[in-house]
Amino acid sequence: MQSTKPVKDPRKQRKRLYNAPAHLRHKLMAAPLSPELAAKGAKTLPVRKGDTVRVVRGDHIGFEGKVNQVDLKRYRIFLEGLTREKVDGTNIFVSVHPSKVVIKKLKLDDKWRKAIVERKKTLSLSKNEKQVTKAKAKPAAKTVKVKDEKTVEKKPAVQEKPVKKASKPAKKTAQKKPATKKKTEEKAVAEAKPKTAKKTPAKRKTASKTKGGT
Repeated sequence: MQSTKPVKDPRKQRKRLYNAPAHLRHKLMAAPLSPELAAKGAKTLPVRKGDTVRVVRGDHIGFEGKVNQVDLKRYRIFLEGLTREKVDGTNIFVSVHPSKVVIKKLKLDDKWRKAIVERKKTLSLSKNEKQVTKAKAKPAAKTVKVKDEKTVEKKPAVQEKPVKKASKPAKKTAQKKPATKKKTEEKAVAEAKPKTAKKTPAKRKTASKTKGGT
């Protein structure tokens, strides 16, 4: 059998669907199992005549019945009791696509189908065991990491404390000395300015009197 590559072109996808061989058509007729059956292992299986099925989507949602016929050419299934009346009065079966259906009960008369279900059970059990072992191994690794982080955080905390204490007195002495010098200089400047301002107007008054008297 030749290996087929996945195709994205819709025209080629439809061509493959309508020209598919019988063994691939059988796989395309697969439907999901109900949660009760899926818990045992298999999640999806191809629908067969004799399986009890429930319609989940579409116009006939909620209808449950046995599969009466499987049409591999049209990719449809027919259920017992799901019929409609034609204009001339005759009753015909209504076709349903397997994707709109959930399998409620499996017909396990075929030994090959039984073997498939059992094989999928063992695969699901092995997967569950692996997940349990991984979940048990993860918490042990986390505890080791947390311990390492705590020990690393404690060491720099001890070294930082003496550095902060030594830096505080140095800042205080540096800030106080320039402040006292600036204050003394500002006071001296403020006292000198008003004295010079008072002397100048006194000279101008004396000059004006002498000119008026002569």
